[in-house]
Amino acid sequence: MLSDVTVMVNGRPVTVPSGTTVAIAVVIAGQACRTSVNREPRGPLCGMGICFECRAAVNGQPHCRSCQMLCEPGMEVRTDE
Repeated sequence: MLSDVTVMVNGRPVTVPSGTTVAIAVVIAGQACRTSVNREPRGPLCGMGICFECRAAVNGQPHCRSCQMLCEPGMEVRTDE
């Protein structure tokens, strides 16, 4: 049985099922993963870690491919950096 995991996305708690990627948690939170140089919101595109559109800061580490990371309890995700 899967349990729930709570992560913080831009300071807001988001609860997702265990096994959920960070990219999906960001989408559930209603946030863009990052903004382009033209200030356009960007989100997960390929879901395989190839396109790098899902980059976010995770636990202080910038430019993480959030589609390749599973949520862990207490994880801090920032998309506004």
